[in-house]
Amino acid sequence: MRVGAIEFRNVVVSRNGLTGTPSVVEGVAVAGNILNGISLELEVGTTTALLGRSGSGKTTLLRTINGLMRPSSGQVLVGGADVASAEVVTLRRGIGYVIQETGLYPHRTIGSNVAMPLELAGKPIAERTARAAELLAMVDLDPTQYAKRMPWQLSGGQRQRAGVARALAADPSILLLDEPFGALDPLTRAEMQTMLRDLLAKLGKTAVLVTHDLQEAIFLAHRVVFLDAGAVQADLASHDVLHSQIEGVREYVRAVNRFESAG
Repeated sequence: MRVGAIEFRNVVVSRNGLTGTPSVVEGVAVAGNILNGISLELEVGTTTALLGRSGSGKTTLLRTINGLMRPSSGQVLVGGADVASAEVVTLRRGIGYVIQETGLYPHRTIGSNVAMPLELAGKPIAERTARAAELLAMVDLDPTQYAKRMPWQLSGGQRQRAGVARALAADPSILLLDEPFGALDPLTRAEMQTMLRDLLAKLGKTAVLVTHDLQEAIFLAHRVVFLDAGAVQADLASHDVLHSQIEGVREYVRAVNRFESAG
């Protein structure tokens, strides 16, 4: 398996770490698993969107890739190596991670935030500074203007651009994105989607995107995987989604088109 490829082999994640055993959520006994036997292969250099209702298992599946969640059974392979037996620091240096809240450190400048993965890797300051400037320019943040600013001095969209830049600092082969634009206004979100699609096409990263937004999934991804109750409901090329006859997919399409139908 090539570096950057991802494979899920019958992945199960239970609610309390013991397959099939009931757990208690907010005082109520809940049986079953968060993920129920997921098997998928994600090709190198492609973007896959994970789509589904809240609680369908999207973020859990994403986090098994970088070891933040461990399967109760089954395997997750990255570049042919089992994540369960990987050295955690080495694994995560090869995987960029972007979350909705960006995770920028408020007491550090934007340049310092972007360069942090290189700092943790022990790279010299000149290399870190140059790489941060390169990445800021890549996400359309002029480093001469933004590198020395603090996170609170940036808009939400600008902070998210910096978050994407930081995720790419160590040149990972894989990029994980968990609802990265969910907190942005529609216009800024559209700008960010265009920036990200162009960037992924240029860099050739293997990307996995968690989203609730069908249009975002189709726009950004080569492939859309619909999850329902921890299982794969549909696995489609993005250009086939709108014409799918799978009922769960059709529900999403109807929801997106509800304004057109009302007109």
